[in-house]
Amino acid sequence: MNAARLFVKCLENEGVEYIFGIPGEENLDLMDALLDSGIRFITTRHEQGAAFMADVYGRLTGRAGVCLSTLGPGATNLVTGVADANLDHAPLVAIAGQAGTNRLHKESHQVLDLEQIFRPVTKYTSRVLSPGVIPEVVRKAFKIAQSEKTGATFIEFPEDVAKLPVESAPLPVNQPYPPEPPQQQVERAARLISEARNPMILAGNGVVRSGAWKHLAEFAEQLNIPVANTFMAKGVVPFRNRTSLASAGLQANDYISIGFSRADVILCIGYDLVEYHPYLWHPTRDRSIIHIDHTQAEVDEHYNVTVGVLGDIKHSLMRIAELATPHQGHLMRPLRDALIEEMKQHRDDPGFPVKPQKIIWDLRTVLALDDIVICDVGAHKMWMARMFRCEYPNTCIISNGFASMGIAVPGAIAAKMVAPDRAVVAVTGDAGFLMNSQEIETAMRLKIAIVILVWNDAGYGLIEWKQMEQFKRTSSVEFSNPDFVAYAESFGANGYRVTGPGQLEGILKEALAQPTLSIIDCPVDYSENLKLTEQLGNLVCPI
Repeated sequence: MNAARLFVKCLENEGVEYIFGIPGEENLDLMDALLDSGIRFITTRHEQGAAFMADVYGRLTGRAGVCLSTLGPGATNLVTGVADANLDHAPLVAIAGQAGTNRLHKESHQVLDLEQIFRPVTKYTSRVLSPGVIPEVVRKAFKIAQSEKTGATFIEFPEDVAKLPVESAPLPVNQPYPPEPPQQQVERAARLISEARNPMILAGNGVVRSGAWKHLAEFAEQLNIPVANTFMAKGVVPFRNRTSLASAGLQANDYISIGFSRADVILCIGYDLVEYHPYLWHPTRDRSIIHIDHTQAEVDEHYNVTVGVLGDIKHSLMRIAELATPHQGHLMRPLRDALIEEMKQHRDDPGFPVKPQKIIWDLRTVLALDDIVICDVGAHKMWMARMFRCEYPNTCIISNGFASMGIAVPGAIAAKMVAPDRAVVAVTGDAGFLMNSQEIETAMRLKIAIVILVWNDAGYGLIEWKQMEQFKRTSSVEFSNPDFVAYAESFGANGYRVTGPGQLEGILKEALAQPTLSIIDCPVDYSENLKLTEQLGNLVCPI
């Protein structure tokens, strides 16, 4: 057995289903070994697309998604997707071929020090210099990627090492269990909650990673504490739940910000600082913060923890709920009522181009509650985060740690592979769409039926929004687009264009019923962006 075959056996031992990537000269032996494996190699059209697919696979399953490239430019093309997974805390293992070890000490064709390149954007990097270390390297890469806080790891595999003979075997897979929360800290947290006048919960993506959303909903209902979630934790408390205040993170004086300003105790549960900077929701630095998570809090002057409860989040919530005194009624109910009214006010809007609120209303109307939306980055992300109602976690995937454009199309492909019986929609702006639209060919080749909903404004809408806020004029944000219907048809996919008011809902239903990929070109009225900004800036708290 050569080292490449041992490497594949180690991947099989980790339960790897798919490897997303592009073959190259320096991973020839690995590609050949995969032919005799049950692991399915998914050939993509760009390494960035491969990394995003692994990213979303990891986020949806909790198991490390795997992506593969060759050396040099192939590896550097992985970096954006790997960094996205790492900052979004999605488990991912990236693998890159490398030149032979006899070339690594000098300037040589396509050779870069990949360990050094990937070290700042991963939790762990390693170069395989002898075949005997492969079982340890692979086991460590997966263990670290899948341990809290989950993230990305990287393995560099030189081509000459891949050919060497080896007699070894994969190591047993053992994942550590999170510890029980210390009783003293549980009691301190319960006492602080009981004595609070107006407590509030900020729920983060760690609640999803730990599978603690049902425990959180029960905790909030039992103690009658309102819950705002980060963009990446949409659905951790069902929107229909009376305690839900939906998403925080618009960086404006909106309903949720008003809620934070009235809270005296803020329970941050599974919250990652990268999701929503504390200076935006805790500028006064005078509130009591309870940190409930697997790991210690990040150091930040606006995140000074009063009580930290570290351990299994599920058990922490149950233990605290047993001791804390329920509150009689939270004072933020008007915030929830105002948000619901805002969601409804444009459901019958006859305008064209279509208002963001109407697009979201129609999308939510046609999708089942457990269907999956993968949201790209741009102005549409802000609207989706605010107004797309979620009843379950991981049904609206938003990148908000690294917040990289281009994730929606490859991410939707991975989501459909994970959940083939559920509808999957990529919600993207025209700019983000074209960054990885080549992966449409991947979807068509694999017969993966997703819907790509393009919010078309022929510009970088979010940047225009920010420019108008700050300078009252725009700079270099306009561009032109191809004919998206013809573009879809050139791949053999279905193409639709919204040409008037009232059409989107019917087009969505038709596209979702098709057995193949569909693209919907929907002109969007982003003049609503500035109206929203003005509304939030002038908002007076209704309580």
